Amino acid sequence: MKKTILITGGCGFIGSNFIRILIKNPEVSIINLDALTYAGNPDSLFEAKDHPNYTFIHGNITDRRILEQIYDSYTPHAVINFAAESHVDRSIRGPEVFIETNIIGTFKLLEATRNYWDNLNETAQSEFRFLHISTDEVYGSLDNNAPSFSEKTPYSPRSPYSASKAASDHLVKAWHETYGLPTLITNCSNNYGPAQFPEKLIPLIILNALEGNPLPIYGDGQAIRDWLFVEEHCEAILSVLERGRLGETYCIGGKSERTNLQVVKTICKLLDTLKPRSDRKSYEDQITFVSERPGHDHRYAIDTTKIESELGWKPSLSFEDGLQKTLNWYLANPAWLDGIKNKLSQNMRVA
Repeated sequence: MKKTILITGGCGFIGSNFIRILIKNPEVSIINLDALTYAGNPDSLFEAKDHPNYTFIHGNITDRRILEQIYDSYTPHAVINFAAESHVDRSIRGPEVFIETNIIGTFKLLEATRNYWDNLNETAQSEFRFLHISTDEVYGSLDNNAPSFSEKTPYSPRSPYSASKAASDHLVKAWHETYGLPTLITNCSNNYGPAQFPEKLIPLIILNALEGNPLPIYGDGQAIRDWLFVEEHCEAILSVLERGRLGETYCIGGKSERTNLQVVKTICKLLDTLKPRSDRKSYEDQITFVSERPGHDHRYAIDTTKIESELGWKPSLSFEDGLQKTLNWYLANPAWLDGIKNKLSQNMRVA
């Protein structure tokens, strides 16, 4: 029997990469609900567009009516919630949409799911899963020598974005404890890879470098992030969906801590080889330091002990190899980049 999975936010960066992997499984039907905000790009799903096991629905998780129609029409076996506003800079400039999507939207999705799940038979209830995709930013900021984030780290969000994601995590946990909804949560480190909207650090630097624009880095560039290649993240999500313990949280990281300056310089060195500048100078000449972002977290790092020991997943791709794959994809897909440029605001900074 073919299983149906409802994916919210499937035209976004992580969601679209997940669908491109999942669509290869002939035993799965995919329902993709996406509001197609600025970061949602159907062009990222060209492999799935005409696939018989793929259905796209234009809609928002804040719309309870459309959620109930999807559950009535497609009777999914699981839901994976990728839908979120996710950029810190945008949350500082305009926090309201983050509250609406990440908190109110998650609440409405949980309630529609609970109503659907309550009316399933006992077997279907036991097989159903609600997987909520979250971020390591809910845990706050680390000093250089502090232990990495784990599932036991207290929440300490420091931006409107991370506060809204923390709130959504708490709602998911409460719906499991109060109503018995079979939920799972993943908190991941910074993702990178194909088809990422160029407001985040790596695709922004790639795009600016290729166009000869400044490569902006906040402060002194010493903020540290743990980088996770998106396809490895997708494999971890599948592991949690299939084998995760109900009500549990799993932290997913790439074990690849780098300063922002190190990341940018690595991109520049790779581009110097893959697509040299016409003047033969290094792309590093384009690096520009800009004013620090308000409340900028210094360091993120993930302890993956739990998911490794319980589910057998661990990252295997080095940051340098993942970055090489990422650059190759962007260089091979200029049409995708051209289609996304008109969505970029004039004052975009780095993640």
